[in-house]
Amino acid sequence: MDYLTPNLYSTAAFEARVVERFNSRADVLAAVGGDQVLNPQHPMITQDREYKAAAVLIAIIDRDGEAMVLLTQRTEHLSSHSGQVAFPGGKIDRGESPQQAALREAQEEVGLESSQVRLLGTFGTYFTGSGYSIAPVVAIVEGEPELTLNEDEVAAAFEVPLSYLMDYNNHNRESRYFQDTEVFYYAIPYQDSVEQPPVERRIWGVTAGIIRMVQDRIYGSVDDDD
Repeated sequence: MDYLTPNLYSTAAFEARVVERFNSRADVLAAVGGDQVLNPQHPMITQDREYKAAAVLIAIIDRDGEAMVLLTQRTEHLSSHSGQVAFPGGKIDRGESPQQAALREAQEEVGLESSQVRLLGTFGTYFTGSGYSIAPVVAIVEGEPELTLNEDEVAAAFEVPLSYLMDYNNHNRESRYFQDTEVFYYAIPYQDSVEQPPVERRIWGVTAGIIRMVQDRIYGSVDDDD
């Protein structure tokens, strides 16, 4: 079975697969991932460390049946992760659920109204070397989103085909040194041809790691499924 067949990564097929996984596999709901997957000896990830709770919204937009994933490019002047590609998201405020935080951040960052978003589930936890425990919230955007970017935080919003992000062949394993330790991470290069001239959107680090976790847990070895 070719796992890049168009139907497998349609919006309807993705939703059906997510719902099936959430309903039948507790390991998906409790999935723990993070920077330590590629770095078992990561110097910044320890059991006794206190992590800041955060949430991101993995928003699926339907384009003539094809599932597209909404991503943002952060502005260059931010104090952390400036210029990087990210899902809409941020810290969970006191009293908020991960879902509420993800929806609030998406509205604040790109103007995505919660009334347009249908939540499918929260996809476990992703631990980062920078000290965050991130809850990836998966959702379907209903209708055409009318985005308004918060120019202080978001330089651009763009969409990437789910089929591209789920293709292992696009997941490059790279590394850099941190505190004299070689730290590995995933990087997914993407040419945004909607912009003219086309813009290179380099998806890497935590965002690419979450994408990889989605691939592993939602699709996995799809050649062996069904």
